[in-house]
Amino acid sequence: MPGTTSTMPGGPDAEVSPSTPHPRRWIALAVIAISQLMVVLDATIVNIALPQAQADLGISNADRQWVVTAYTLTFGGLLLLGGRIADYWGRKRTFLVGMVGFAIASAIGGLATTGGMLFAARALQGAFGALLAPASLALLTVLFTQAAERAKAFAVYGAIAGGGSAVGLMLGGVLTQYADWRWCLLVNIPIAAVALFAAIPLVPESRAHGNTRYDVPGAVVVTAGLVSLVYGFTRAAEDGWDATATIGFIGAGVVLLAAFVVIEMRSSHPLLPLRILLDRNRGGSYLTSTLVGAGLFGAFLFLTFYFQNSLGYTPLEAGLASLPITLGVLIAAGVASQLMPRIGPKPLMLTGTVLAAAAMLSLTRIDLETSFVAHLLPAQVLLGLGLGFTFVPLSSLALVGVPEQDAGAASATLNATQQIGGSLGTALLNTFFTSAVTAYVATNVTDPRGIPDPATLAQAQIEGYTVAFAWGAGLILIAGLATLVLVKVRKDEIPSGGAVHVG
Repeated sequence: MPGTTSTMPGGPDAEVSPSTPHPRRWIALAVIAISQLMVVLDATIVNIALPQAQADLGISNADRQWVVTAYTLTFGGLLLLGGRIADYWGRKRTFLVGMVGFAIASAIGGLATTGGMLFAARALQGAFGALLAPASLALLTVLFTQAAERAKAFAVYGAIAGGGSAVGLMLGGVLTQYADWRWCLLVNIPIAAVALFAAIPLVPESRAHGNTRYDVPGAVVVTAGLVSLVYGFTRAAEDGWDATATIGFIGAGVVLLAAFVVIEMRSSHPLLPLRILLDRNRGGSYLTSTLVGAGLFGAFLFLTFYFQNSLGYTPLEAGLASLPITLGVLIAAGVASQLMPRIGPKPLMLTGTVLAAAAMLSLTRIDLETSFVAHLLPAQVLLGLGLGFTFVPLSSLALVGVPEQDAGAASATLNATQQIGGSLGTALLNTFFTSAVTAYVATNVTDPRGIPDPATLAQAQIEGYTVAFAWGAGLILIAGLATLVLVKVRKDEIPSGGAVHVG
């Protein structure tokens, strides 16, 4: 790649031309794939472990969403900065630091004695994940300079990203059920150790040249704004939407995000060049990504609790019961990849949002004796199909009309919007869940002392889940409306490559 140097066996910092592939690139791919597997496993493993972790550490229902959002907020908020750091500080160096930091954060989380300690560890995981993920992708781009080989390398990377989620669900169930929920975090340590010791001799160093200044103020302000918004939603679950703390934190979050826009407009080296967002089609894709992420991340969280706390599934059974979503995604992704050159992204995205919203509405009909085969299985497959039909076109739509120098930022922005949308959506839906549970208990307690019986509590949980799923469906339908109104791209304008996701 022009402007890139890479350390080769012949000497330090030797120039690498596009016609000189690295001799150990395929072994290096295996090492990078291990790191990607670790990051992907972490998301789904922790979901399965969350009910046990909540009970063990005494985390409240209002605060439990921080186990998810602390990770996704820092990951999404710092992802663009992490990509720039990898380019200019050194991709191998950033990769190694991200790997070590992720392992240390996993150890802290696995040894956590309080909810706050676990939340902090998850935030630290997200921060180091924001270094590790873009460094991994950048290394693949440098190592595989020939188009055919690069396509194969990214196919392997993508397969890890897709299949890793399913592995995480099963492994999380096994570890939680037969060992301890803490091992769902501690398992990252041996994985990281293998990848680290293999990467040191096998993965070459490379870095880009040019303006190496970092938009640290932008990264800090946008992350602080998002955290303030999420905390405001959390306060609403406990104090109400009209409480001073709720209004204050939500207001502060809005002000900080507005300040981020001002910083990006005035910065000579913006974290997020606003020209990427201002294109109608790309802006529509990012808005759709944010809204779909907001509707779906919370759904995954509540499905885990519903399986284990309401239906009495073991952690392993809950992990296996969640696999139909992955199956639906894989089916839809294959179909969408074939159809997109023929019909373009918009019909697929509209189909995906309608399918996903329909699946979420179907989940509002759950109860304490819902059949898995007759109801939950088809609903989850439908949800997975909706996901696949939505996100596969999004990855290409995010690159429509993007100059080459902005391609990496545009792809990373799409991934960041998914994480940020998921953070905000998880917090918001968890607030609606908590409020619905509280309201149901308040109106259905017959004990004169105000103490709910187990049956009332169990039904209150169901009420909370159905309210959360209904709001999730609403967010996804709004995403479909955004696609309908904003996306106007033709099928012949879609890039042949597409963005590669890093999360």
